[in-house]
Amino acid sequence: MGLISAIVWLFNEIQTIYHIVLSPIYGNTHRERLESFYVSQAKNYDSYRKKLLCCRETLLNKIPVGGIWIDMGGGTGFNIEYMSKLDRLKYYTKVYLVDLSPSLLQVAIKRVEKNGWTNVEIIEADATIWQPKEQKIDLVTFSYSLTMIPDWFLAIENAKNILKFDGHIGVADFYVSRKYPEHGFKSHSWFQRVFWMVFFGFDNVNLSSDHLCYLNSHFETNEIIETLSSVPYIPFLKLPQYVYIGQNNSNL
Repeated sequence: MGLISAIVWLFNEIQTIYHIVLSPIYGNTHRERLESFYVSQAKNYDSYRKKLLCCRETLLNKIPVGGIWIDMGGGTGFNIEYMSKLDRLKYYTKVYLVDLSPSLLQVAIKRVEKNGWTNVEIIEADATIWQPKEQKIDLVTFSYSLTMIPDWFLAIENAKNILKFDGHIGVADFYVSRKYPEHGFKSHSWFQRVFWMVFFGFDNVNLSSDHLCYLNSHFETNEIIETLSSVPYIPFLKLPQYVYIGQNNSNL
């Protein structure tokens, strides 16, 4: 990396961190608040988040290929580009990227145009209520978007309703454990549970102790991965993240 490139990179990092930590969030609706948070970050969103969202690629490497895929809260289209690089995007007959932030969607639109993906459609809509024109869907993913959706349980229920029987749901996100987690789930310390909820809460990122339990009770679970990851520029602290893969089952 040359000196000029290093300076540009450092400036972008500082600018992004400023908007994440110090920039005020405003608006009367969830869409307005979401856009006020992302409007100044959209350009540098992917470069910074790549260091933070450690389970995103794990999720994408595990989701099934084929049929119709909806990426709820898909933002800039990073997930779609990643699948394209794996040479797996072409196997989906249709891909919907659904998000509420116009700034992030503008990045996604440019990505689609640049790559010439003819099977991808960008939708500005609410993940809790939007449904495609097709009757049933093969795959719905939430990649670090459930924590950004206040009524996340409605988003999951909406996904369940539009999935075909045995259709798949895939989720990667931040979380904290319950104080007394169910058998088989990991436990986090009091400090982890409190600190990360407060830390992310300033940005309206709502870490929940109920995501995994809710998903586990509404779908037939295929795989759960719980891990701790590093956070850029915050040494010695580990952030809980998870990956969930499940299938729709009308009996649940």
